[in-house]
Amino acid sequence: MAGESRVVAVLGPTNTGKTTYAIERMLAHRTGVIGLPLRLLAREVYDRIVALRGPSIVALVTGEERIVPPRTQYWVCTVEAMPEGMGADLVAVDEIQLCADPERGHVFTDRLLRARGQHETLFMGSDTMRGTIAALVPEAQFMRRERMSELIYSGQKKISRMRPRSAIVGFSVENVYAIAELIRRQKGGAAVVMGALSPRTRNAQVAMYQNGEVDYLVATDAIGMGLNLDVDHVAFSALSKFDGRRMRPLAPNELAQIAGRAGRGFKSGTFGVTGDVPPLDDHVARAIMDHQFTPQNKINWRNPALQFGSIDRLINTLEMPPDHERLFKAREADDLRALKTLAEDAEIAARCTDGQSVRLLWDVCRIPDFRGISHAEHANLLEQIFNYLHQLGSVPNDWLARQIKRIDRTDGDIDALSKRLAFIRTWTYVTQRKGWTNDESHWRHEARVVEDRLSDALHERLTQRFVDRRTSVLLRRLGQKEAMVAEVNETGEVTVEGEFVGKLDGFRFRQDKGAGVAEDKTIKAASLQALAPQFHLRADRFYNAPDTEIDFTEQGGLMWGSAAVGKLVAGSDPLKPGIEVFVDDVAGPEVSQKVQRRLQHFIDRKIALLFEPLLALSKDETLTGLARGFAFRLVENFGILQRADVAEDVKSLDQDARGALRKHGVRFGQFTIFMPLVLKPAPTRLRLVLWSLSQNLSEFPESPPPGLVTIPVDAGAPHGAATMSGYRNAGNRAIRIDMLERLADMLRSEDSRGGFEANADMLSITGMTLEQFAALMEGLGYKAEKSERTKVKAVDVVMPHDGAGMAADKGADATTPVMDVAAEQPIGGIISDPMPAPADDVVSGTADIPDEGLAPIAEELAETPEVDDHIPESDPAETPQGTAPDASIAGADLETFYVFTWGRVPRAHNNGQRRAAGDRPQGKGKPGGRGKKGAPRGDKAARGGKPQHQNARPSRAEKPIDPDNPFAAALMGLKDNK
Repeated sequence: MAGESRVVAVLGPTNTGKTTYAIERMLAHRTGVIGLPLRLLAREVYDRIVALRGPSIVALVTGEERIVPPRTQYWVCTVEAMPEGMGADLVAVDEIQLCADPERGHVFTDRLLRARGQHETLFMGSDTMRGTIAALVPEAQFMRRERMSELIYSGQKKISRMRPRSAIVGFSVENVYAIAELIRRQKGGAAVVMGALSPRTRNAQVAMYQNGEVDYLVATDAIGMGLNLDVDHVAFSALSKFDGRRMRPLAPNELAQIAGRAGRGFKSGTFGVTGDVPPLDDHVARAIMDHQFTPQNKINWRNPALQFGSIDRLINTLEMPPDHERLFKAREADDLRALKTLAEDAEIAARCTDGQSVRLLWDVCRIPDFRGISHAEHANLLEQIFNYLHQLGSVPNDWLARQIKRIDRTDGDIDALSKRLAFIRTWTYVTQRKGWTNDESHWRHEARVVEDRLSDALHERLTQRFVDRRTSVLLRRLGQKEAMVAEVNETGEVTVEGEFVGKLDGFRFRQDKGAGVAEDKTIKAASLQALAPQFHLRADRFYNAPDTEIDFTEQGGLMWGSAAVGKLVAGSDPLKPGIEVFVDDVAGPEVSQKVQRRLQHFIDRKIALLFEPLLALSKDETLTGLARGFAFRLVENFGILQRADVAEDVKSLDQDARGALRKHGVRFGQFTIFMPLVLKPAPTRLRLVLWSLSQNLSEFPESPPPGLVTIPVDAGAPHGAATMSGYRNAGNRAIRIDMLERLADMLRSEDSRGGFEANADMLSITGMTLEQFAALMEGLGYKAEKSERTKVKAVDVVMPHDGAGMAADKGADATTPVMDVAAEQPIGGIISDPMPAPADDVVSGTADIPDEGLAPIAEELAETPEVDDHIPESDPAETPQGTAPDASIAGADLETFYVFTWGRVPRAHNNGQRRAAGDRPQGKGKPGGRGKKGAPRGDKAARGGKPQHQNARPSRAEKPIDPDNPFAAALMGLKDNK
């Protein structure tokens, strides 16, 4: 060492320009080395020197990064990575007070005692080190630098009241994340700075803060190590930290190191506490403000004179005690623990028989435990690396490639990316060691690329999670008292200062749900400034829009495209509903009135179109008396009336009144009186809405899918909903009323007293299987008796036996097959013609009979022979070819069939008993009556008539003559003369 070399200790509080002074002194020399406590700070200083002198003469060396140009003059390093024996003109060590750090202190102490420049040596740090430096480095000169600004204690503050340009300090990853999340919700977002971040991620986060994208910084104590940030206030969220072994309270000088980041240059700063942290004691706060701390009289030391004769010898030299009162033996570091663990391995011990092997083992043990999984896991990894290096001379390419490839993934959350980033740091460190890989430049590049990729992904995740750019921008502009620019695009999206804040839905502003309470009023006020003219433009366009762009929902809402613009409300007349519009107050009454007029026009035209027959009926002045009253009731019930509810009114109508109503399309059905044209899907959908409004329902029943003949009965539907839907409940299913009338027409020709079976037409129009049809009939009041019989198979050719000819009767006989035509029909089948043309009124015999409790057949039936279900036995030898064998033959198929009879009890009416047709007294032509000898009506065999043929179902009766037909008398006379 040259005799003219001088050692200077530049001491003082934070914000005194010590690091800047060291950089200036280094650049004043031809060569220099500066050691810094963190790789983050090393990267910052490197960038500053490169900006001044260019990258060709500046090197950056850290544990995981190595940039060394061929003509390097200035070395920027972490303290652990400082090169030794270079003979640089200047050597500088920053934050020298870290000699007292329990984990890394012995490294700083070694640099204090042994690192010297050829011409100048600088130690920068806290004034607490003055006594120790003077005792250990007697030749040292001291330079005191005063803080350029004041540091003031401001007490305790809630995070919600934290002013912009503040840094909140936590001492764990969980604490940092929790604070950042809280600030995002309340303040719009924060940048996150931690020592575990890569320089690339940390720089991106700091740049976001420095550029003003966010006004808050959440960090660990890493910001206390010389990072130059534009911070006005530092708040502590905790006063203790985990030092690797235990939780311990922070000393006042450690708090001062972090609090000193507040204020920059000649701008004063403040510090305080937040969250659950109690206010600082007065003497602690005063000590921080006055920079008066207890001197650091003891520092950590570990023997630098290592001997590599054997592992045991190396361990002994590492554990040698110091020989100075200012020094105390450092606690066992991670590298020494790893060395002791590996020394117990037999294979490792066998390999380390010479000094070179022991030195290699020590270099491997100094790989930092970046992963932090466990000491055993870390030792296993070190063992693998050492064995490869000792046996092969380098780490195998394929093994190293697999380790890096496993980490090269950018999916996952912040924690997953942080773990991968910690893992890649291990391989970045390995690839930086000279001679440990076959191709150093290649593997350094591979590791660096993965680290950069993970760093960028982590920065992106941190920003996504902890930054709400919209809120941050709005609050910042609000604080600047400037008018904010709001815009509305063609789709109605509203932006304020370029940030999406909501959408114009019709004539109402829907604020984005992501907005918080703090900026809610700000967003709405700014947005409505732009919306005022937009409301008028939209109202004009809506008023001129065609009806095809407007529609109503089944719950009474009124839609313009996909936007809700109003709803229907009950009016004075069921067919004249009112309108309630959805328009923001800021739009003004003119816009609201225009929207209301357009919606009223729409619904009036829709009602006029879909209920044209009904409106024509209500306006027919030719209707008088009972017909007019009946028409009023029909209009009042939207064109559908249950016949049982108006039985007396129907009975009172004469033929002229019925004819007048029938001209308007009114059909007098057996169960329902209705207008078929209003049963179509579109009128039905509107009818349900209008009826629900008239009933003051809170939830409207929905219209059934179009085309279904039957639908399931909704047990929770309000009374009358099925009728308004165009259906009649029958058991657990409801049948469409027009199809029910067609079914009633078929049932009139059947003997409901004696019993009948369903034919193919009945099953076809209902779209049901036989079992489903039976349940429907029971719902209509019939009894369904289930039985089984031998299934008669179809005959292709009937061969006569013994020359017997074909039956003379061409009707169905015992061999006629009974086809299960509805076996494959789906329930509620769709009819291709869902709206048949209106049929004539039912016959007069039933026109006045209510359907409740009475069989729906009353017309006079033709005499029908009784059906004999018995199939005569026959010898198999006499069975015609192709004819199915009877039940006596094993294996004969059975089929299920139902016999339907009317099952309701007649009810009292007008001081007498009204009876269904099957319940009337005996007499000619009365279904279900008895003959002279007590046989059922229609049994010709009992009256000596011609025996009937064996048939599965009775013959169809003649169609009765409609009494309303003006030619009924003449037709009846013709019939009587047959």
